[in-house]
Amino acid sequence: MAKALLLVPMALLPIINPLGTAPIFVSSVGRSPVLAKRLARQIAINSWIVLVACMLIGTYVLALFGISLPVVRIGGGLLLAAAGWRMLHSDEEDDVRAAAAEEASALSNYELIRRSFYPMTFPLTTGPGTIAAAIALGAQIDKTAPVLYLAGAIVAAAGAALVSLLLYLIFRHSAAVLDRLGSIGTMVMTRLMAFILLCIGVQIIWTGWAELNGIKT
Repeated sequence: MAKALLLVPMALLPIINPLGTAPIFVSSVGRSPVLAKRLARQIAINSWIVLVACMLIGTYVLALFGISLPVVRIGGGLLLAAAGWRMLHSDEEDDVRAAAAEEASALSNYELIRRSFYPMTFPLTTGPGTIAAAIALGAQIDKTAPVLYLAGAIVAAAGAALVSLLLYLIFRHSAAVLDRLGSIGTMVMTRLMAFILLCIGVQIIWTGWAELNGIKT
């Protein structure tokens, strides 16, 4: 059980890459520590729900709607590529962005939850690659006996909780990390991660397309 517990964060964190998403998080919340704390907590909660749902019922949901994992990859890759494209062409001095940053601490809980899910939770944090990996982890849970399935479900939920805790800590303190980089370093890192995000989206689309057409990658 301990090995299975550690397997969840070890398998998912490299795919999620929260340090790479940190500049996107900071550009979304501005420099408000109150909003950063609230948004980081909500993203962590959202991510835990998504991961647990994917591990426990992901395979059943896909089978119910007749959706294959390659199709999930293509759809998620499109969202990821679109988010990267918008980031590459965003203007940090945009009046709307500045106004949103000033009023961020006054966001209602509804607005916070709505904005925290798209695009921060999905597809930036728990994107198609993460979802596919979580579904694969869930497929390994022993379903031969109710007791074994319950134990596997508890371990999966605990592993997802570890991932969410790390996400919360990294996102909450991401502004402090970026402050050490300076404004120019942050801008360069943000643009670089936007380009990488665009490339990851294209790669995920290609992987899904290759799987649908039986092409070896």
